[in-house]
Formats: sequence, C-alpha cells, structure tokens
Amino acid sequence: MKKTIAAVFCLALLSLLAAPAQQRRAPEQPSWAPKPIEPTKYVPPHKPHTKLADLKAKHKSDASWRETVVVDDHLHADYVASAPGTSVSRRFHPDTREWWIVMDGQLRFEIEGQAPVTATRGSMVQVPMQTIYSIATVGDKPALRFEVNIARAKTLYPQDAQPPSLPGYRWIPVVLNRQPAPYDRGNQPHINLFELAKAPGYRGGRFVHDDRAVANIIYGYEKDLPPLNPNDRGHYHPECAEFWLIMRGQIRYPIEGVGVIIAEEGDVVYVPKFTFHAPRWYGPVASCRLAMNGYPNIAHLFEAQGAPGTH
Repeated sequence: MKKTIAAVFCLALLSLLAAPAQQRRAPEQPSWAPKPIEPTKYVPPHKPHTKLADLKAKHKSDASWRETVVVDDHLHADYVASAPGTSVSRRFHPDTREWWIVMDGQLRFEIEGQAPVTATRGSMVQVPMQTIYSIATVGDKPALRFEVNIARAKTLYPQDAQPPSLPGYRWIPVVLNRQPAPYDRGNQPHINLFELAKAPGYRGGRFVHDDRAVANIIYGYEKDLPPLNPNDRGHYHPECAEFWLIMRGQIRYPIEGVGVIIAEEGDVVYVPKFTFHAPRWYGPVASCRLAMNGYPNIAHLFEAQGAPGTH
C-alpha cells in the first residue's frame, strides 16, 4: 500500500514538473503601459483593409503594375503584377532580407547558391542579405506577388547587370567583402502553404525569422476556436504596426476605432501601433493569415482584468 501511495505521489510530482512553465507561473502583476487617448491615425497609403479585388479593378488595363500597401518605420510591402516574359534583373540587398508570397501565376527565382525555383500560388520565397537573385515571370499568364523588405532597403547590382537610372545618384564600382548570408534559424529559400497544409493537424509556423522582421503562418479552422466573445478587444503592440496577408479563406478582425473587418484571400489588413485587434479564423473552411511585423518576439499587450484604473 505504501509503495502504491509513493508511486502515485511520484507520478503526480513528475506531471507537475512536466507542465508548461506558463501553467506553473504565479499570476503576472499588471504593468502600466502608455495608450494614446485618441486612436492612432492611419497614414497613407495604409488602410485598415486593402482588398485585392479593388487593386485588380484599379489596374485592369495594366499588363504589369506595382502598388505600395505598407511603408512605415519597419517594413515596406508592395503588391506586384508582372506580365509573362518580364523579369527582375540580378541584384542584392547589402543589409536586408527580402521575401515574396506568390498569389497567382508562376515566377522563376534564381537565388545564389540555390537550385532554381518555380514558385506558384501559395509559394513563399525569401533571400537573405548580400545574396544575388533574379525573378522571371514564366508561363502564359500574368503573375501576382506580395513583396516585402525592411523599410528603406537599398539595392545593389553585380557588375554584369545594368543598374536603373536613379535621380540624384550616380552608380560607382564598390567592393564590400560580400558574403551571402546563410539560411539559418529555420529560414528556407522556398516553401508552399498548400503543400505544408497537407500534413495532418497543420497549424502554421514561422516563415521569416530576421533580427528586424518576422513573418508567421497562422493556419486553422474557426470550429477549433472557443466561442466568439464580441467584447474581446485582443491586444496591441506599443513599438510597431502589424499587417497580415490573407493566404486562404477568411479572417475576422475587430480593430479599435474601425470595427469588424472580414478579410478574404489576397486582402491585406494593417493595424498601427497602440491599436487593439483580435484576429481569428472565420468561416467553415481552413483559414490562413501571414502575420508580419518588425520584431522577432513582438510584445502583445492585453488589458489587465480587475486592475486599478488608468493614470
């Protein structure tokens, strides 16, 4: 009997020790955080909700086009449509990582040190700093990509490539001890959402992990979430805006000062810093959003319940 009691006690102790750290922690004491009295203003070109259908309608007569969607202190993102046969010449960025999400068509990426990749819908491609790459639109239909880089990133060209005219600048030959950065910390040259989603129980993961940016795949079903709480304001970020590219299905966004947005595949949703938001999968089918911001482990500030009033 004593052995049985001892065994049960040991099992209980092992179970307690194996529990996640957050379950064993004492409740966190609330901290004071600044929150503007007036909601943070949207500065053009930023909008709470950029609909891909609207961009396509705006450029319906253009074979190729580029539309800036994000240009803030941390990141720059464009939607880019390219006609068959067009290309992006060989180039590299001296200090920044660039990445792309293919929404339609086919793009052939040639990346220094990697086998060529033909990227299709759902493909996510990235190139680390000082790595030469080129892009060609292949096939018989236009391609559409979402293109992201660090804010104010610069572009350099290898000596065998012709740089474009740049008003106010002249091109000079330089050396910089160029070394293509490695694909480390889980970064990969190419992945495809729809291939990844074939794995049972797939819920996403980190696509880009950089000192100055992240892109997280968040994939799942509304049916797996707790019941909707219409009073849940979610969280906000005090240092950085956040934006999402909807890659599949629909996402529901209650956004402070805006209301509820239902975003669909191809849409972009943007929230400035200090702005409460609470995204969740929406609808009967799988939903996926690619969340992007400028910090590897951005702080999520939730309003403390039952704490003393504001200062």
